[in-house]
Amino acid sequence: MDTFFEVGIVIPCYNEANRLQVPTFTHFLKEYRKVVLVFVNDGSTDTTKRVLKVIKTAYPSRVYIIDQPKNLGKAEAVRKGVLTCCTEFHVEKVAYLDADLSTSAEECISVSKEVSGATHFAFGSRIAKLDCTIERKLHRFLIGRSIATLISKQLKLRVYDTQCGCKVFKRSLAEHLFKEGFLSRWLFDVELFHRLIAIYGRDRIKFLAKEIPLKSWVDTDDSKVPIHYFFRLWLDLRNVGNTYKAKTPNKAP
Repeated sequence: MDTFFEVGIVIPCYNEANRLQVPTFTHFLKEYRKVVLVFVNDGSTDTTKRVLKVIKTAYPSRVYIIDQPKNLGKAEAVRKGVLTCCTEFHVEKVAYLDADLSTSAEECISVSKEVSGATHFAFGSRIAKLDCTIERKLHRFLIGRSIATLISKQLKLRVYDTQCGCKVFKRSLAEHLFKEGFLSRWLFDVELFHRLIAIYGRDRIKFLAKEIPLKSWVDTDDSKVPIHYFFRLWLDLRNVGNTYKAKTPNKAP
């Protein structure tokens, strides 16, 4: 089995049987031969596992399934997927995407091309422009922008969109960033930026990271983030900020 790939894409799945687009994934795998997909079935109670096996049957050497018996949350699912991707395969870059493909796998590959040379990290950003198709429900957009503003102020970085589910890392950086567990099940993207600050310092990040406006992003009807989490989010955000403020900086990998 070939274990050498340019990009490994981690896709966390929790009860995604109705949203997993089997033809879309198989078509992508047919077109992009230097990519491996690592699906993390995070304790799903529906038929997600069965659907994932259909995708794996089509491309058994380029689809890897991690089957977690218990739901541990998106943060831990992504972390486990990234670390598995780094240990089971020889990949140059590691990415993660949402299972509903609100950002397409093809666009993830486009973002991954920005990770080279001095750029260690690139991430998609849902910036609505004239030449882009960014479809977000108004209430989610308004809530999202208020949260994004607070996150940007906490990080003291001019980041427009930390929460977009399309991020790509050089392998060595991914191994370092995902080594430890996360404090929050849903705000782990913010923690990743705090870890980047601890590694590189705020002044260097703008030379090592790129925020890439997406060409297309489509909001889905059934978000996996429970609505009641909105009330706890602020506590999580404060806890994350206070914790990383007290952490000792790490050296860059």
